[in-house]
Amino acid sequence: MTHAVPDLLPALPEIILAVGAMVLLMFGAFRGGQALTSVAWGAVGLILVLFGLIIAWGPGETVTFSGMFIMDSFAVFMKALVLLGAGCAIVMSMGYLRRERLMRFEFPILVLLSVLGMMIMISAGDLIALYVGLEMQSLALYVLAAFNRDTVRSSEAGLKYFVLGALSSGLLLYGASLIYGFTGTTNFEAIAMSLEAVGDVSIGVIFGIVFLLAGLAFKVSAVPFHMWTPDVYEGAPTPVTAFFAVAPKVAAMALFLRVMMEPFPAIVDEWRQIIVFISVASMILGAFAAIAQTNIKRLMAYSSIGHVGYALIGLAAGTPEGVQSVIVYMAIYAVMSLGTFIVILTMRRSEGMVEGIYDLAGLARTHPGRAFAMAVFMFSLAGIPPLAGFFAKIYVFMAAIDAGLYGLAVIGVVTSVVGAYYYLRIVKVMYFDEPAPAFEPAMTTGMNVLLVATAGATLLFFLLPGPLVTSAEVAAQALFQ
Repeated sequence: MTHAVPDLLPALPEIILAVGAMVLLMFGAFRGGQALTSVAWGAVGLILVLFGLIIAWGPGETVTFSGMFIMDSFAVFMKALVLLGAGCAIVMSMGYLRRERLMRFEFPILVLLSVLGMMIMISAGDLIALYVGLEMQSLALYVLAAFNRDTVRSSEAGLKYFVLGALSSGLLLYGASLIYGFTGTTNFEAIAMSLEAVGDVSIGVIFGIVFLLAGLAFKVSAVPFHMWTPDVYEGAPTPVTAFFAVAPKVAAMALFLRVMMEPFPAIVDEWRQIIVFISVASMILGAFAAIAQTNIKRLMAYSSIGHVGYALIGLAAGTPEGVQSVIVYMAIYAVMSLGTFIVILTMRRSEGMVEGIYDLAGLARTHPGRAFAMAVFMFSLAGIPPLAGFFAKIYVFMAAIDAGLYGLAVIGVVTSVVGAYYYLRIVKVMYFDEPAPAFEPAMTTGMNVLLVATAGATLLFFLLPGPLVTSAEVAAQALFQ
């Protein structure tokens, strides 16, 4: 019995990425300790090539590997976003790794391998492909969290992430097995057809969805599966935290959207109440828990939990407009987070990196450009017009109102007001407090370019929102065809 060879063209970026990562690994192994810069720039070059390949992919949907791998407009948009986040994280990390004497070439390769897992996740058309991509991403991220193995905090961050990640994978697998048991298939399209044919959904499928959502909620750090986030954000090396805040979040949210919209569109009312609960819980915890934080990386962790809650409002709507709003939200959040972490990476004195909010005191007088950029990101994260973060929230709130979820939109607005307190406190510390000792120069050319680009995009988004909004609309429609 002969099997047809699957169409490899839709998976070409993933194949190139896997081969490229292996080549860079061998190059680094033969070159030894001095290979970091060459491998890092090689990784950035590879990411740019893949970005071009993915952007060049035309419209329409292509399915290969027996329905396990889907390449469509949604996958194109989310993969491009993940690649941009990963490339920026590598550029941001170079100066840090050199200063902290972590000159190990494995760092960019681990980033590439985790991105490979993310890209497989985003294109997953089957529960098995979903799990393979998720685990490939997670294994590399566990190592990255503990990359600074000589410090207890980093080792602890990696261990916590690993133990809780293993638990979440178990929950997700159990949910997937229940869905398979009650529908007879793991393919998303076949699951959707099975549920439509039955009409009355069985309690077993509902339980399966609950466990599946529990596993996915861990990956996006939504309440009540958020407990790893503050410790891992604080303990991991700062460039790793910046990477965690952008690429894995975008990939996991993309997976969330595809898993809910493709196999389960017929039972939106059943799973919507779970999404509403974790969205509300995430927004409330993110707003109130961050108020007491004095470590800026922990504050950004709680902030990210809150922002995941806002993004999930769009998913709870269960409409094309809702999905579009989530995509716009994640793109804007990725830019704001990257910019914020660039500023955090420059918080360095002779004794090493500092992470306290009050270490930023008087930054407007010692580094006015940096303080202005940080103020832009803080105002935007708080959702103050006319910055990009305001429009991100407007899109998800409008999607919720159009879907009749008025209570959810109101809770979102109220928690935004509460959350504004801790963002504005950072601006107040930078502009009105007595100056703390000045930071050492820690900005590389690449970081300067990224800081200007992210601050400019956040500040001037309102002048040209069209390209992002239109691209997000095309990507969202792909999930509803």
